[in-house]
Amino acid sequence: MNHLFVKGSDESAPVLLLLHGTGGTERDLLPLAEMISPASSVLSVRGNVRENGMPRFFRRLAEGVFDIEDLIFRTKELSDFLDSAAEEYGFDRKNIVAVGYSNGANIAASLLFHFEDALRGAVLHHPMVPLRGVTLPDMAGLPVFIGAGENDPICSPSETRELEQLLGGAGAAVTTHWERFGHQLTGSEAETAAVWFKRQFGKE
Repeated sequence: MNHLFVKGSDESAPVLLLLHGTGGTERDLLPLAEMISPASSVLSVRGNVRENGMPRFFRRLAEGVFDIEDLIFRTKELSDFLDSAAEEYGFDRKNIVAVGYSNGANIAASLLFHFEDALRGAVLHHPMVPLRGVTLPDMAGLPVFIGAGENDPICSPSETRELEQLLGGAGAAVTTHWERFGHQLTGSEAETAAVWFKRQFGKE
């Protein structure tokens, strides 16, 4: 997968897996990573799917309607890539925290839905429920931050609450932050995510 890896100054800090939104690139979320955990190594990935020339992590049939077969395939592809990247760059595969926005948050959530121990934690900005009707792996104590918009036209508040319940039901420790905005990732939402991250993963 197209990606960039930037080695951090603290090898014990979680590696940040950056996953952009539709039409983004592996450079989009670098400022967010700097805000959340400046000492972390960063693995930023570009989606392998194109929609009208725009990179995405999996296909969709319409806005908000996922191609589930492709989602499952691409989730496994990303999981396999993380295994090989950990080997190539010499970081701990069990010490990855995903930071995703929109389409990137959806593939990060799909990793959690499909693979136990896929991630050490996740920061999901404006995610949807990746798929329904599956038994989720055990996520006991897994920290997850969800950033949501009360007026998000793509991801409704009810969708956010459903995802919150599914993750919480599997044992994840979910913190949801609401903004009075639409689907955009605001500065205040990013700052709240950074505070949450330091509380979860910062050193005493």
